[in-house]
Amino acid sequence: MYTLDPTHIVYSFASFHPPALSVPAGAVVQIETCDCFENQIEREDQDFGTLDWNRINPATGPIHVQGAMPGDVLAVHILDIKLAKRGIMTTGPGLGVMGGHLAENAIRFVEIEHGQVVLPGGVRAPLRPMIGVIGVAPADGEVPCGTPGDHGGNMDCTRIAPGAVLLLPVSVQGALFALGDLHAAMGDGEVGVSGVEIAGRVTVRLEVIRDAACPAPMVISADDVSVIASADTLDAAAELATERAATWIAAAAHLHLADATMLLSASGRLRICQVVDPLKTARMEIDRGLLEQLRVELPV
Repeated sequence: MYTLDPTHIVYSFASFHPPALSVPAGAVVQIETCDCFENQIEREDQDFGTLDWNRINPATGPIHVQGAMPGDVLAVHILDIKLAKRGIMTTGPGLGVMGGHLAENAIRFVEIEHGQVVLPGGVRAPLRPMIGVIGVAPADGEVPCGTPGDHGGNMDCTRIAPGAVLLLPVSVQGALFALGDLHAAMGDGEVGVSGVEIAGRVTVRLEVIRDAACPAPMVISADDVSVIASADTLDAAAELATERAATWIAAAAHLHLADATMLLSASGRLRICQVVDPLKTARMEIDRGLLEQLRVELPV
């Protein structure tokens, strides 16, 4: 097993970042991460002005996957997520959906106890580990880790969790994969601008798939498949996720596009991933049982 610690971090996805690690396709890698603030918050009364905002949303990596070439798909098998014992939540003026209604910044520590997160007011909610930032280098240019896109990035999709497989398009040799921004729990939308932000360790298996006729990013879970899209507005992201899902199902199941559209209209679940990043992200979820009836073959 390979390991990578958070002394190797990047703040953007780009082809010019030198690899922190090179592994063969199929390798299992344990990746340690900082929280999304790079562990800068030490007190609940800490002034936001003391934070270095150039160090937000670090991703551990990048990892060069040997044999991965443009046109391939990187299948990231999320085997396990281990979390620290305490997370952080923040919100405030200009942040998230409610930023216009808040007069001052707020920081709350969130303890992790007995498989639950202890939220403000003493409310206990289930622990739901997931990965907020995860992606590969784009073909051109540089994308900050806080911005989502077709390369992955800050998609903040709650389906990117243990047991799932995330499919990402390979655009540069070696893929240059990185991840960070773990959450102990996060609601769809991440409306306050943070989930339960937390450090941790993620174990993944990195597989290279050739000639995968599927949209990416895509998450394959035990019960469903999610097609993810990001765009300037939530409306545009929702429409793009729907279009990608319908087109893929029509081709994979040899259906008329109208029939694939009706399938999604009757049984698909169009969901919000996040509404607080520079681009908004949505997903279309389809039950695997329906895809099995259509004899759609998944790539993993």
